[in-house]
Amino acid sequence: MPPTFPSTASTTTPSATPASPTEEYRQRRQAREQQVAHFEKTHIRLGNLRLLLVAAALAIAWFALEQHAFSAWWLLAPTALFIATAIYHAKILQRRACAERAVNFYAKGLARIEDRWVGEGQQQIPVEITGHLYASDLDLFGPASLFELLSQARTRMGEETLAHWLLAPASIPTIRNRQQAIAELNPRLDLREDIAVLGDTAAKNIRTGVHPEALLAWAEAPAKLHRQVIRWIAPLFVLAAIATAILWDQTGAKAPFFAVLIAEGLIALTLRRRVNEVLATTGEALSDLKLLSALLARLERESFETPALQRIRQSLFSHRIPGSKAIARLAKIGDYIDSLEHVLVHLFDIPLLYSVQTAYAAEAWRSAHGRAVRIWLSTLGEAEALLSLSAYSYEHPADPFPELIESGPPLFHAEQLGHPLIPAAKCVRNTVRVGETAKVLLISGSNMSGKSTLMRAIGINAVLALAGAPVRAQSLRLTPLHIGASILINDSLQEGASRFYAEITRLRHICDLAEQQPPLLFLLDELLQGTNSKDRLTGAEGVVRALLATGAIGLISTHDLALTNIGGPEDHRLQNLHLQDEIADGKMKFDYKLRQGVVTHSNGIELMRLIGLKV
Repeated sequence: MPPTFPSTASTTTPSATPASPTEEYRQRRQAREQQVAHFEKTHIRLGNLRLLLVAAALAIAWFALEQHAFSAWWLLAPTALFIATAIYHAKILQRRACAERAVNFYAKGLARIEDRWVGEGQQQIPVEITGHLYASDLDLFGPASLFELLSQARTRMGEETLAHWLLAPASIPTIRNRQQAIAELNPRLDLREDIAVLGDTAAKNIRTGVHPEALLAWAEAPAKLHRQVIRWIAPLFVLAAIATAILWDQTGAKAPFFAVLIAEGLIALTLRRRVNEVLATTGEALSDLKLLSALLARLERESFETPALQRIRQSLFSHRIPGSKAIARLAKIGDYIDSLEHVLVHLFDIPLLYSVQTAYAAEAWRSAHGRAVRIWLSTLGEAEALLSLSAYSYEHPADPFPELIESGPPLFHAEQLGHPLIPAAKCVRNTVRVGETAKVLLISGSNMSGKSTLMRAIGINAVLALAGAPVRAQSLRLTPLHIGASILINDSLQEGASRFYAEITRLRHICDLAEQQPPLLFLLDELLQGTNSKDRLTGAEGVVRALLATGAIGLISTHDLALTNIGGPEDHRLQNLHLQDEIADGKMKFDYKLRQGVVTHSNGIELMRLIGLKV
């Protein structure tokens, strides 16, 4: 259980103004820093006290054993005090470590609010995204990615759940349930802090733990030890070994002890292969179980009102005993298995049938709770994903939940849309409406004018919306949509594929996705730029017609003005918009604002001249 810190929440009287996320984080960080300082002082005092107790014990030993001034039993007093002090000292060190983690938790929260978060979060990709139709294009994973900004998961299950939510649109009922859950979790700072500080305080890397694959494989594997009678008679043999050892000591009759020992040896030898298999596979699976138990226990203590969160809590109590207690028992079995490495345990392994009893304990646990493990892990992953999104919602109070429209033609209507990965001070917002009248927006503009960034902003906000999260916009209305993007396409030396071939392969996959439901939101940047102008125009017209025929909506960007005539002026399903630039004082300047019509000039020649090319 994490230490209880003093509350820093603002007063809840109706007239009080709630603290902003920045103010609340700063107050809490300062309170936790004071806790760290307090525990540090206590740590130093206890260290000095332990030294004094050692000195006192040595002095008592000298007077008692050398001077015979008093009984040596007086040594018990400093020894007992030393043990008690050491136990209390360990608790103080643990609480100091938790307070330090809390300081770090709020420092990272402030960094996210102040757009200093790059490099502070999870940069590894938690799931396979090769061939995905928008993950790389929209910067969902990796350094400076959406996942790095969002994820506060402590377990692999939490990371993978959040990743899957970003990689596939949810149904409207699921999205609304998530929105309600995120709204309820939004103000629960204490819960998020507790989740952040739980775990082994000695561990250097506290970011993530609990790898579900090995644990699930072990929990759902068939039993290996079938002779259950041995499980019940093994303790009897242990009692017999102890009794005959006492008999040997008292009477000198050693034959009964060795008879029992031989019987125990035969049991251990008969089961050795299966016992070793159980212990080997179990030991590999049972890592980070104390963290898992602590996380489950913290969620079990929380009460919820929204359906999604109530379902999560009920799932934790759905088995014979709460998930946290069952996992805690399994963690103890893991400790027993780890203790097999100790020399003394090896020495008494046969008389105590230690390996056999430990293996049967693991098998008994698997038989009782193995089928519930998948539910517990899945539930914890879902809870962590919701907590991550609730933190984002709390830290960005101006970001609203989108409005989901259940029926009607495909629609994406955003007012003052921004890119959530661009710092607020630099982010330029635009209103984007596609699907109402115009089904396709043709975005023209010169190099570096912001066409790709605009597409990424649209795509990443669609991802957030369809995952159940708030969006970076004044408002957003949309229908259920698939997303397909061709923004970041590169050639592949390993596969011998040119950029053009890679792009048309991606377009084929996007067109295939457009045939499915829900409708497609496509984002095509610099469409077919890897081929000649004639083929590019013909190919672009064909791709657009094919996508429109499926009911898809989307955007196509280009700096080739010939593509702005796709469909002709009579086709009102296509609308031309542009981003422009200007050269002032020998520098190229962009305002990144979306305007009606086709761009009137290009900047390619000017850019070449600005860098010194003689053109």
